[in-house]
Amino acid sequence: MMKKIEAIIRHFKLEDVKNALTEKGISGMTVSEVRGFGRQKGHTEIYRGAEYTVDFVPKVKIEVVCKTEEMDTVVDAIISAAQTGQVGDGKIFVSDIQTAIRIRTGETDTAAL
Repeated sequence: MMKKIEAIIRHFKLEDVKNALTEKGISGMTVSEVRGFGRQKGHTEIYRGAEYTVDFVPKVKIEVVCKTEEMDTVVDAIISAAQTGQVGDGKIFVSDIQTAIRIRTGETDTAAL
């Protein structure tokens, strides 16, 4: 069995998270720039003297697929590297992956990781 770990974090923590995962021997991740809101509910900004609300806060989404036994290591590394203690640090979601296939070789499951 494999796990997919999706973490929504602050932009400036991306390099710290990448380094923490690399130190733990985790290679391979997908990074996307995303926008959203949670408890933070956006913020207000002033542009040319007018105040407006930014509903969607820019964040970074990291996706890592790993063996089930590596899940705790990956989650702990992300938390320790991304945590600031402030509202808006992000979220981590873990889901099951049934099959993974490396397109180039046809390897499947954990061999494809």
